[in-house]
Amino acid sequence: MSNGTDPTPHGGHEHIHRFLILGKEKLFFYHLALYKETSGHNYQAVFTFDIQDDGGLHKMYLADLEKNKDRRVFYSLRCPHHFELPELQDGKEFRVHLERVVVKDNGDRDFQQMTTTETQVKCRPADVLSFRKLGGLDYPDHLTYLVFGEGNEIHIAHQLAQRPNWDEVVTVAASPAIDATTLKKVPTLVFSSIEDPKGVVQESPLKKDQTYQGKISANGQTVEIVVGRQGWWNHTSLNNT
Repeated sequence: MSNGTDPTPHGGHEHIHRFLILGKEKLFFYHLALYKETSGHNYQAVFTFDIQDDGGLHKMYLADLEKNKDRRVFYSLRCPHHFELPELQDGKEFRVHLERVVVKDNGDRDFQQMTTTETQVKCRPADVLSFRKLGGLDYPDHLTYLVFGEGNEIHIAHQLAQRPNWDEVVTVAASPAIDATTLKKVPTLVFSSIEDPKGVVQESPLKKDQTYQGKISANGQTVEIVVGRQGWWNHTSLNNT
């Protein structure tokens, strides 16, 4: 797949994996999930990976992100070689391409391959920060996200509970002080002022540049976040049967 619209966005019938790229200094990777059990992508997971290319892919991503910082553009690692996602929990090396994901005016996603050669990536067991198979988790009463990151770069991902739902990741614009040990646990962040829609929504309940107060499940800490750049959104193919 080169530049153009991917006929099977982040999986579909093509059994490959995509990992959303988040952050600038420290990169985090979020698996792009599908609820469909037979897809092989029915996992919500957060990773850190060792990209073994002397920083070339990192620099390419940052340069392109700077050009597109005000556009609805996401970035991912696309692994064109099949493996079962749970294998990463035991440690694994695999190869990837860097992708730019452009959201069109009608909401369709255009997956554009940016690299011409594959890059080797290493995942160690310690790089698996959060890993959960979808299913068996009831809708929460209030809006609930996973929180992870490092230092001043904090990201939140909508917790995938019952189906249908929506998948979203946002980088926090004004980062609260959350200790590193708590962040590594990838706890939930509950916004008690917002009821969970208990289903799919067309756009995020969290509005860019607005401030929200939430409580971290791991330690009961109350934090205020300012919503920053959206790094992923899917309310369509996520729910396909």
